[in-house]
Amino acid sequence: MNILQEALTTGNTPFLQNNVSLKDKNWFNTGGMARVYCEPHSAEQFQYALHYASAHNDTIFLLGQGANILISDDGFDGLVIKPQLKTISIIKRDTECVYVSADAGVTMPDLITYCLKNNIIGLEEFSGIPGTVGGSVYINLHYFNFLLAQFLVSGTIIHKKTGNILTVDSSWFNFGYNDSQLHKKDYFLVNATFKLKHATDTETAYARGRSIEIIRHRAHRYPQVRTCGSFFRNFFPNEVTLTIDNKKIIFVAYYLDKIGVKGALQKGDALVSHQHANMIINTGNATSSDIIAVAREMQQLVQEKFGILPQPECQLIGFKGYPLL
Repeated sequence: MNILQEALTTGNTPFLQNNVSLKDKNWFNTGGMARVYCEPHSAEQFQYALHYASAHNDTIFLLGQGANILISDDGFDGLVIKPQLKTISIIKRDTECVYVSADAGVTMPDLITYCLKNNIIGLEEFSGIPGTVGGSVYINLHYFNFLLAQFLVSGTIIHKKTGNILTVDSSWFNFGYNDSQLHKKDYFLVNATFKLKHATDTETAYARGRSIEIIRHRAHRYPQVRTCGSFFRNFFPNEVTLTIDNKKIIFVAYYLDKIGVKGALQKGDALVSHQHANMIINTGNATSSDIIAVAREMQQLVQEKFGILPQPECQLIGFKGYPLL
């Protein structure tokens, strides 16, 4: 009898927990409790968690490292699933390319380290960015000119209602900026396969050096703890009119710099970072409400000065109503 059959027969669900704090499971270190919480270590446990949620009509939130989210102080009134599937494997090699499969619970830093140890390069462009493979595919992780979609060739996904598992190619994900088909939340990622480059020892040494330099650069430019990273997304070209040298200014940080909030705007222990105007940090005991108060004032100031309203890149989890402007 497998775990799904046993759970359905006996009602025994040892990996499901009630009223689990989420404060220590996200980078902001804020937020309340998950009403139900689990960490599936296998596809079968993942299937059962989804079946449980469907049977109890529970809303589902899939949690990775919690690097791009803000959780309500009231917590999440549903099932939080934090996948612990963490296998990495090389599934195919040819003269130039290597195909690497990584489960949803693998962290991107661990995947990059694995690749460099095996003379595989490409993903080092995302060095220093926290998150799991699942979360990174979900948002189509990006850094400067690089998108994770450039490397992904296929994925294994699980259906929210049926628990059916299937493999799809990269086109299924319909990737965009901070976007993918996974945002519809009908399917969740189980693992992903990336097409990367087989490297010589010299090329790998160069890539490792580049990785170290990217991490150093990020540490200099961005806060490294108690933040979600960029709180607001960049504007789309049709949303802005301001141009410099005939180029539309789509970067939200430009507008936030102009309103003078960097290192200055603070509510409780929530503060706009002195390193970057689009990053809010928890300086001690901030609540999610404090962070929302800072973000709302940032929105208001940009709207008053430039007539445009910043929209969050950070995912807002568990809020009863939309908390921003």
